[in-house]
Amino acid sequence: MTPTTTIHVMRHGEVDNPEGILYGRLPGYGLTELGHAMAAEVARTLSVQKRDITHVVASPLLRAQQTARPTAEAYGLDVAEDPRLIEAANDFEGEPVNDGWTSFLAPRLWSRYRNPLRPSWGEPYADQADRMVRAVKAAVRVAAGHEALVVSHQLPIWCLRSFVEGRPYAHLPSQRECSLASLTSLTFSGTTLVGLSYWEPAGELLSQAADMVPGTSDATLARGEAR
Repeated sequence: MTPTTTIHVMRHGEVDNPEGILYGRLPGYGLTELGHAMAAEVARTLSVQKRDITHVVASPLLRAQQTARPTAEAYGLDVAEDPRLIEAANDFEGEPVNDGWTSFLAPRLWSRYRNPLRPSWGEPYADQADRMVRAVKAAVRVAAGHEALVVSHQLPIWCLRSFVEGRPYAHLPSQRECSLASLTSLTFSGTTLVGLSYWEPAGELLSQAADMVPGTSDATLARGEAR
C-alpha cells in the first residue's frame, strides 16, 4: 500500500526586532513572547487534532529552532536542522524597515534593482525553490506514512509554493500568503504530491504582532485588512 505523508511547512513566529531592521540571516534574532505563544498554539493545535507528527526539522536560524521546539516537545522528538530551510540571502540585510521600507529607495541602492525578476539583490527565487523542494523530499523520506513539521521562513516557503502551483516567481511581497506561524501543508501519496492547503492555527494572535509582516493573512482578510 502506498503511504500517505503530510509535510507541514511552517513559517516561524514573531521575531524580537526592536531596531526594526531586515534581519535576514543575521544571527541572534529570536522570538518575542508573542512569537513563542504562536509556536505553542501551533503545537497545541497539532496535538488536539491528533496529527501524526514523527519528525520535526527547522532552519538553523534561532527563530526557526525556537518555533519548532514546542511541537517537538509535545511529540517527544528532537528538532533536526536542515540548512536548506534557511532564510533567503539578501543584500539589504541590516537596512531599516520600520519606516515603511522608504529607505530602500535611497540612490545608493538603485544598482541592486537591475533585475527584480531574479532578483538581483539576493538569492534567486529559483534557487530558493530548489533547495526547499529538496528539504521537503528529505522530510518525506524520514516521515514516510506519517506527518512532519518543517520550519522555515516566508520567502523560501512562498518560492516553494509558487513552484508547486506553477506560478512565476517574481511577485510583490504583499502577494505572499504566508503569515507568521502559518502552515503550508503538502500531502504526498508515496513521493507524488497530491494536495496542498494553507492554514493559520495561530491566526487569532496575528493582530497583536508588531513585527513587519508582508503578505496576506486569512485572519486579517476576514476583517477587511491586509498585512
